[in-house]
Amino acid sequence: MKILTKYHGEVEIEESQIIHFRQGLPGFLDKTEFTIVPFHEEGPFMIMQSIQTPALAFVMISPFDFFEGYSVKLTDQLLETLEIKEKEDIALFVILTVKEPFEDTTANLQGPIVINTKKKLGKQFILSDASYKTKHYLTNQLTSSVKEG
Repeated sequence: MKILTKYHGEVEIEESQIIHFRQGLPGFLDKTEFTIVPFHEEGPFMIMQSIQTPALAFVMISPFDFFEGYSVKLTDQLLETLEIKEKEDIALFVILTVKEPFEDTTANLQGPIVINTKKKLGKQFILSDASYKTKHYLTNQLTSSVKEG
């Protein structure tokens, strides 16, 4: 099927690539179907694109690539809601707030997107861990990894 996207124009996706958010996302409760496409062919940035609304798309990353020590304890209720049986079926992303200049871009570590890759079910999971906030600067992580490497 063809869909219109915010960043890539019209793209072809398979029905099997649609991820269902049964309760929508906070602030977008009526948006329940998304797909994930790479922002570029290579690189860490992904786009979670609404199937229903072309203008609605979120830039995401895997937090584990940028934030050393980031960990999430998934609740039994979340595992049940997403019908997750094996940890291999879990994909976890965090949404970025992309700013100009890029150095001001932040990652929401408090509300990761959790996806059951096998069943194509997703949910934004709000963490109660006080050490994670909705705005963690991404460039601090990029700079420190360049200095270490």
